[in-house]
Amino acid sequence: MTEKEWRDRVKGILKAEIKRRNLNYDDLAARLRETGMDVNAHSINNKINRGGFSATFFLRCLDALDVKRLDLEQL
Repeated sequence: MTEKEWRDRVKGILKAEIKRRNLNYDDLAARLRETGMDVNAHSINNKINRGGFSATFFLRCLDALDVKRLDLEQL
């Protein structure tokens, strides 16, 4: 896979997990702020749409969304 394909895949994973929980970027920002991360919905939107965010950001989002498992074969 190309670098762009990897970015699109990771971006899709995060968007799917947000949607699966019927949340939006405001909700995710609020949850991340509860963990001490200084973010807002606009900054999250920019990071996710760009697709070039850190593994730390990705994992913190998954934790804030209470994701326990990812089935990478279905993505």
